[in-house]
Amino acid sequence: METKLKGTALVVGASGVIGKKLIEFLLDNGAWNVIGLSRKGGEGGGRLKNLAIDLLDREDTEEKLRNCNLVTHIFYAAYQDRPSWEALVQPNLDMLINLMDAVEPVATNLQHVSLMQGYKVYGAHLGPFKTPAKEEDAGFVPPEFNLSQQYFLEERQRGKNWTWSAIRPSVVGGASLGNPMNLALLIAIYASISKELKLPLRFPGKPGAYHSLMEMTDAGLLAKATVWAATEPANANQAFNIANGDLFRWKDLWPKIAQYFEMPVGSPLHLPLQTVMRDKGSLWEKMQSNYNLPRLKYDQLSNWAFGDFVFSWDYDFFADSSKSRRSGFHEYVDTEKMFFKLFDEFRAQGVIPTYS
Repeated sequence: METKLKGTALVVGASGVIGKKLIEFLLDNGAWNVIGLSRKGGEGGGRLKNLAIDLLDREDTEEKLRNCNLVTHIFYAAYQDRPSWEALVQPNLDMLINLMDAVEPVATNLQHVSLMQGYKVYGAHLGPFKTPAKEEDAGFVPPEFNLSQQYFLEERQRGKNWTWSAIRPSVVGGASLGNPMNLALLIAIYASISKELKLPLRFPGKPGAYHSLMEMTDAGLLAKATVWAATEPANANQAFNIANGDLFRWKDLWPKIAQYFEMPVGSPLHLPLQTVMRDKGSLWEKMQSNYNLPRLKYDQLSNWAFGDFVFSWDYDFFADSSKSRRSGFHEYVDTEKMFFKLFDEFRAQGVIPTYS
């Protein structure tokens, strides 16, 4: 029996950990045509078409999206990095505005716009915040680009037939490459280099971070939740926290990660990864030769500043995801198993060594 088409999804940020998994889920579902949008583009085929667009270039955006009249759902997961929280606001808001200005006039059957956010809406990046964070928790004095984007969508949607949703994951775990803000891959690279140097695996973050409560969001689970929120009418114009469903402390998980890599675990030591990993590119190239690994550029595999950021959270970092479960989304993922599954995938892809 032929699967009935649910719509045409425009996935913005198609090359990222979140966007790649979302496209994979939509295509596997069999009920979607998909347009992937990223700055680099990529190969398409079948029900997937990829577009290379710089959303900060308004003319380029309008020109390349003028034929997207069949788009029914926009899944927005694009991001432009900047050196400060204030500087993040305008480019990330401009990209969303340019996209909506280009697509909304031509996509006459637009049904939903899904906005990917995170715990920054609760001030989690600034310091200790109220936990578990709930969707209705009060905001804070700007700047914060996630909130600016949501306010724009709320205002844009007034009087329109389409609806919006805001999806708020924790740190996302995924197996896709090409996005250096991938914590699981960062840990795998750090562990592999430590092992090559015959060192124990030390937690490199702040001492308090080793003991704080933490949660993560599996990229596959996030994809399911994002599509669920976008296609259930009762979810219209709401925000949802999405997480695996369990909590952990690095002090309990880190020794198990060391065991996975067959390494002794060392006492935690606050190591600034941006500094100690900066000169390891030549070592990584040597490892690529010795272990027959693909010649992926070292500086494109891991963002050590991102690692320093995550491992600096010496306070509890989790939200209340019961709203999504009360509303009908009941998927969950065991975080420990998620990490080991991702490490297995990195080995299968030949990204990190497999030791005999």
